[in-house]
Amino acid sequence: MSLAALVALALLRRFDPNHPGNPFFACNFHAVTGLWCPGCGATRALHALAHGDPLRALSMNALVVALIPLAIGTLFWLYGWRPTWMRKVAAPLARPWLWIAALPGFWLARNLPWPPFNWLAPG
Repeated sequence: MSLAALVALALLRRFDPNHPGNPFFACNFHAVTGLWCPGCGATRALHALAHGDPLRALSMNALVVALIPLAIGTLFWLYGWRPTWMRKVAAPLARPWLWIAALPGFWLARNLPWPPFNWLAPG
């Protein structure tokens, strides 16, 4: 898994997803509907993070940026590091209703045309 992460980081450092001719796929959902899916802008957000620009990353996909610490914590949890404070954080995040509400909520909010919701759209 760490080799895959290193390869992904190298690709994100080498190629800019904002320019044509990059090896990354465009979002098919956005191409067909013109709407932003919850993952739209994720590659550009990770590219910005790989180049040390967290504010640009937040402007591309705030959800992905917010979920990165959760993903790292999950990896630690899976590999056996389970401090007491992490259990208190992990318990509410493990509830499916949180994600059933949060993901469609983010999807809907980033497609609304007025502020502050349109700030969630990539760009």
